[in-house]
Amino acid sequence: MFPIFWILLLLPLVSAQTYHWGPCPTPSVQPNFNLQQYLGTWYEIAKLPASFERGKCIQADYSLRGDGTIRVLNSQFYKGKVRTVEGTAVVQDPKKPAKLGVSFSYFTPYSPYWVLSTDYVSGAVVYSCTDVLRIFHVDYAWILGRSRFLPAEKVEYARQLLAKENIDTFKMSVTDQTGCD
Repeated sequence: MFPIFWILLLLPLVSAQTYHWGPCPTPSVQPNFNLQQYLGTWYEIAKLPASFERGKCIQADYSLRGDGTIRVLNSQFYKGKVRTVEGTAVVQDPKKPAKLGVSFSYFTPYSPYWVLSTDYVSGAVVYSCTDVLRIFHVDYAWILGRSRFLPAEKVEYARQLLAKENIDTFKMSVTDQTGCD
């Protein structure tokens, strides 16, 4: 029974994202983060591999709900259809508003959604990490834009920012944003 437990625990990593030995890094986040300015539509420019994002034309829409939580509506074009998923984000500590938590199910805990950098009007860099018993971690990172395309120098700046924070961008890939409208 014990080996089956470990196999089930590690199975998601076989097809997974980007994983590394050791605990999650703790990158710096956007100082003086303003949630109101961050709300709205963001387009995925590039990302570390994520099994839940395999399509093209990926975007996220953030809006404030009446109860103070944030509605997250992610969409992508995959296998001939527009597919959407709705989730909830929360500011978990008002003293650190750039460290959000996000969940796409009532049955799962909030996952980190840390805004490392944003100018609110053109681009943002977001990081998430899941730590498994401090033995290894699974990284997620996104370069986002307010438009479907960002200038190459902004993308390079974002990659360098991630690297400076000890986040490996070797597997980062550009998201196809062509033919979306």
